[in-house]
Amino acid sequence: MKTTRPLLAALALAIAGGVFAHGDMAPQAVDTHTLPQLGDKPLDDNPYSALGSKATANGEAVRIGSSAYNANCARCHGLEAKSGGIAPDLRKLNADCGDAKKPDKACMAEMDQYFYSTVMQGRTRDGRVYMPPFKEIFTQEAVWAIRSYVDSKKPD
Repeated sequence: MKTTRPLLAALALAIAGGVFAHGDMAPQAVDTHTLPQLGDKPLDDNPYSALGSKATANGEAVRIGSSAYNANCARCHGLEAKSGGIAPDLRKLNADCGDAKKPDKACMAEMDQYFYSTVMQGRTRDGRVYMPPFKEIFTQEAVWAIRSYVDSKKPD
């Protein structure tokens, strides 16, 4: 019986580690001080996208967005934005917007608005929270950085 206790303890730790493998459960603030600041009025589309008004900041936005995504989104939407089935695969958000090199701008703006409002307001259905709101935690710079990161990940 003595030899099974260490084995059981190791198994319990492995299971607990697996449960929390996708990040801390408490929402994490995002440091965006190195990005161009956007002000208080929410923008209609992602200014940090490769095609946006502040496209020169795209690389930095993707870097910041990667960290923010992994700390706040990966536990449900999957590591590297590859959903494991718990939540939608965000890499496919732009699937109906045409070719990645020449996307339909109106469609992309609509997807940006959907992404922004979903992140800020969260999603609830039948009184159950499917995604918590991040409006008290994220600035719009943080949301657009995460969107830039997700857009950098191509669907399989």
